[in-house]
Amino acid sequence: MKLNSEEKEILQSVERGEWRRVRGAVKQKGSYREYAKATVRKDKRVNIRMSEKDLVHFQKKAVEEGLPYQTLISSVLHKYISGRLIDRAG
Repeated sequence: MKLNSEEKEILQSVERGEWRRVRGAVKQKGSYREYAKATVRKDKRVNIRMSEKDLVHFQKKAVEEGLPYQTLISSVLHKYISGRLIDRAG
């Protein structure tokens, strides 16, 4: 695998022992594991109506994130109802 200069810098930093585990990493890892399971588990179908503009924004963002737009919409809804959606604009 060929690494770019930024990736090489990061690898060298890790190998020098400059990285430390953050507090709560194990708990956070568990939380993300649960989010992933909830996102993958698709046991109900829901139809919603939204503006074409919003749908296009979801689709563009999904392409940037490298996932299907339906998965992105589901993830946003899940984060909202679980109180984990962060408004960066405010």
